[in-house]
Amino acid sequence: MTKVKSLADLKKMKEQLQSKVDLREKGEDPDSHVQIKVAMATCGIASGAKTVMEFLIDELEKRSIDAVVTQTGCMGYCYAEPTIEVKLPKQEPVVFGYVDKKKADEIIERYIKNGELVEGIIPVNYNTIDNK
Repeated sequence: MTKVKSLADLKKMKEQLQSKVDLREKGEDPDSHVQIKVAMATCGIASGAKTVMEFLIDELEKRSIDAVVTQTGCMGYCYAEPTIEVKLPKQEPVVFGYVDKKKADEIIERYIKNGELVEGIIPVNYNTIDNK
């Protein structure tokens, strides 16, 4: 554990712990929040997924959008990296491909805030057992 040497250190420690508590609280009722999963397998990271994830975290906070941003492994869409899955409350998830900062901004403004579909959706190419 790091030593607290100043008030600034204490405030920083409080902010870090508060963000963990917030994530835990949101995790108890995930369907009431926007959920975004960023594919962070090797192909995603090489294509810029880390930058996209940082952008999403910062921008959603700046715009006061209640969201949980997490990372996941490979989604199987290596050709379209970086990819993100966005799940709005009480809706099916949508996967977007070729996401850079500009596309992430468009997804926030048009899809997350207004519910408008935007270019770049990767169509579902499978059926679940329940759909058979």
